[in-house]
Amino acid sequence: MSAVLEYYIADVFSSEAFAGNPLAVVMNTAGLSTEQMQTIAKEFNLSETTFVERRAAEVEAGEGVRVRIFTTEEELPFAGHPTLGTASVLKLSAPETVRDETVKLAENVGPIPVRFSGDGLYGEMTQRDPEFGAELDRGEVAGLCGLGIDDLDARATPQVVSTGTAFAIVLLRSVEALRRLRVNQNRATAWLRARGARWFYVMAPEGDEAQGEGASFRSRMQFYGGEDPATGSAAGCAISYLVGKGIVRPDEKVLVRQGMEIGRPSELFLTAHGSGVRVTDVRVAGSTIVVAKGQLFLP
Repeated sequence: MSAVLEYYIADVFSSEAFAGNPLAVVMNTAGLSTEQMQTIAKEFNLSETTFVERRAAEVEAGEGVRVRIFTTEEELPFAGHPTLGTASVLKLSAPETVRDETVKLAENVGPIPVRFSGDGLYGEMTQRDPEFGAELDRGEVAGLCGLGIDDLDARATPQVVSTGTAFAIVLLRSVEALRRLRVNQNRATAWLRARGARWFYVMAPEGDEAQGEGASFRSRMQFYGGEDPATGSAAGCAISYLVGKGIVRPDEKVLVRQGMEIGRPSELFLTAHGSGVRVTDVRVAGSTIVVAKGQLFLP
């Protein structure tokens, strides 16, 4: 055994343990290769694992704490629940990284600040301004999602949006339609990549109206043959889409509930400013619970 690394397990976008989206955070990993990180991510077998590479205090003060994000298959430039969860773990375990109630992470996509409220672990990340890509054929999207074209909301055409990772945002008419979602991964992967997106993020309004104070939505994101309990990067794209299309008002706080269908209920709180293609100040917030701490023994 040549090295022992400390790690944490956190449940992100939940105020209760054993809900939300679980995340492994491995500390002090500056000596690891990319291949080792990918192997460790496969060992944890969670949707994502993050690797914290500490640097000199003056570097972290200016640029942020270096963090790399891996799924079981690949490294990602940005992902939402790993960002919020890693910042929360740092707030608990490395308080020197907190400045003005904010932990700044240096991810492959660039610096991402996460601001916390007081002593708790309710954090709010500010994502990059969105890039709006191609609008997508409604019939093709419906077919790939195992739905009928009438299940899609007539107010908004599906569209590719990115705040660091590109998703195809799809708005449905009802939660009942959302329950029937079955993405054909074999067909969808190449189809989405040809249009500049990675995965579908599918939403539906809860209740009769999406418009109004306290608007709420349900969402699902199926990928890698499974389903994600909470997808913070996609949620940033989704609020950009909803504000850009005029479905919700600028700066309105929106609740998105995800993971209900797989027994990992999650709550994400979203806001964005602007309209049309000029959307800014994209914020995604939620709570994190640290549920485990352990040691990883490297050969």
